[in-house]
Amino acid sequence: MNAFLEQMAAGERIIAVTGHFGSGKTEFAVSLAFALAALERNERLALADLDIENPFFRSRERQDALEAAGVRVYSDPFHGRNGSELQVISAGVRAPLEDEGCRVILDCGGDAAGAMILNQFKKYFAQPHRLLCVVNPNRPGSDTIDKTVEHIRSIEQTTGLRATGLVSNAHLIYETTAEDVLRGWDFTAAVAEKSGVPALCACCMERLVPEVAGHGFDVFPIGMYMRDSYLDKKV
Repeated sequence: MNAFLEQMAAGERIIAVTGHFGSGKTEFAVSLAFALAALERNERLALADLDIENPFFRSRERQDALEAAGVRVYSDPFHGRNGSELQVISAGVRAPLEDEGCRVILDCGGDAAGAMILNQFKKYFAQPHRLLCVVNPNRPGSDTIDKTVEHIRSIEQTTGLRATGLVSNAHLIYETTAEDVLRGWDFTAAVAEKSGVPALCACCMERLVPEVAGHGFDVFPIGMYMRDSYLDKKV
């Protein structure tokens, strides 16, 4: 089994996903939910869409597919089905957080402003949890090591939580190459060294896995589930 996925499946049940706007954190959160569901460990799984800051890519738009795979989705009071941009969170989000038998992924908004919503659920973070930061050096606000470390610190300061792991996601959408993934990992490893937050894996599309495997880091195959929900949507 994928070592990173095993770590997520066997570890803390609350996994909050943050990152710079446009880093690919929603794609990562949705891909992680599908991957955990495919393990068929007979545990309850949930994904909570908490992105009310910049909801261009909305994990709730994949609700039907996720729930068909065994992942319960929580979002706005209309369960993402009214087509609106209503920027509120359903009180039902607390259900999987309070269910000790449920593993839950929290898809937060971008940057410190988007992560601020975690403060509403602070009491649940008194128990063991993961706070993952997705790192993409191809974004203007995280294109240097210093900027990225500052970004991570701003999320920590805003939420009062400590980041527990970095996820490298140096995507250029369909133009991503194996070299991009490798450079992205080197960048994330440098961020890890400076910040003290461990780098856990590098994301890449399935077709690139054979080219980047065996380079000394865990690879997580990321999907392209969110593409036709925004940039590729037909109008």
